[in-house]
Amino acid sequence: MIERTLKGKVIEMAGKFPVVTLTGPRQSGKSTLLKHAFPDYQYVSLEDLDLRELATSDPRGFLDSYPRRVIIDEAQRVPSLFSYIQTHVDSLDETGVYLLAGSHNFLLMEQVNQSLAGRTAILKLLPFSHDEMKAGKVLPSSINEEIFMGSYPRLYDKDIQPTDYYPYYIQTYVERDVRQLKNIGNLSQFVKFIKLCAGRIGQLLNLSSLANECGISVPTATAWLSVLEASYICYLLHPDWNNFSKRLVKTPKLYFYDTGLACSLLDIRSAEQIETHFLRGGLFENMVINAFIKRAWNAGMDTDLRFWRDSQGNEVDLLFYHEGKPTAYEIKSGATFSPDFFSGLNKWAKLSGTPYSQLNVIYGGKNDLSTSNGNLRAWEKL
Repeated sequence: MIERTLKGKVIEMAGKFPVVTLTGPRQSGKSTLLKHAFPDYQYVSLEDLDLRELATSDPRGFLDSYPRRVIIDEAQRVPSLFSYIQTHVDSLDETGVYLLAGSHNFLLMEQVNQSLAGRTAILKLLPFSHDEMKAGKVLPSSINEEIFMGSYPRLYDKDIQPTDYYPYYIQTYVERDVRQLKNIGNLSQFVKFIKLCAGRIGQLLNLSSLANECGISVPTATAWLSVLEASYICYLLHPDWNNFSKRLVKTPKLYFYDTGLACSLLDIRSAEQIETHFLRGGLFENMVINAFIKRAWNAGMDTDLRFWRDSQGNEVDLLFYHEGKPTAYEIKSGATFSPDFFSGLNKWAKLSGTPYSQLNVIYGGKNDLSTSNGNLRAWEKL
């Protein structure tokens, strides 16, 4: 088993809160992590129809059967259970009573915020990070291979090819998860919508264009995008609105939580195909930004990531804010350095007053380099 970076944080929080809530996409390894980190805990899944019926019809009886030190998987399946968990853990006044896991962020967090506010630590687990795959000796051999494979654990645990894994993942997601989140009548049209989103990776989100191409209304496109966000399929990176210039873009960019899934939606059938694909730069950019998100979430922290772009097309791909101070990153998939990589960074630095030491280019090459314009950072060494 590949050790998950988040394990230490989960154990730490279980020693401080009566409940720990672990959320993330389906098959990201939540249940495996909790079972591995807490081998003496009972495990129950509310995917089991009998257990779900017991928890729904007799929540007190369910908690009497599992009074403490229990992992409850797919907890959002029984929303009414959360109020009873609140009363139960308050009466016990202990830490580490329940570990809750769920793959529907909206449904799970709605119940957590209503019933368990102040009683639970909330952590998020995405599929493997670059560092986890490297430590586990399963890291793909090239950038294109890493983009194509993605990072879902089952691919590496069971040696499944992406072309065999992701189509079934998408089918299961649409047929099971989407129906729980929203009553979508035309599921084939929803799949088309997801594929159209994949074709817009790293681009400014144009909901009108997306809706028109899919044949739906803008409000429907907005609602469907919210479903994709709530189930950890894709996310929006919002622009930095600091008033360095009056003419700033205020439209978010669209990315996917896993590049392998995005490749499948784009009908990319091999890593070699990525080399000449028109979205290679966007997919590499997506993979790098995901690495920042995973690093923050694995430390139990929220992310403050943004991008910057003005009306003239000057752009910085990623601004990472820490304690209110930004570090800027331009992301280039090419392996050969060009001084032009720093052009957008230099424009932003002059407007924001940021020193060149906080300017970085992450690229597909192998060598780090310090220049008068900023730092060149190899993706493999990041």
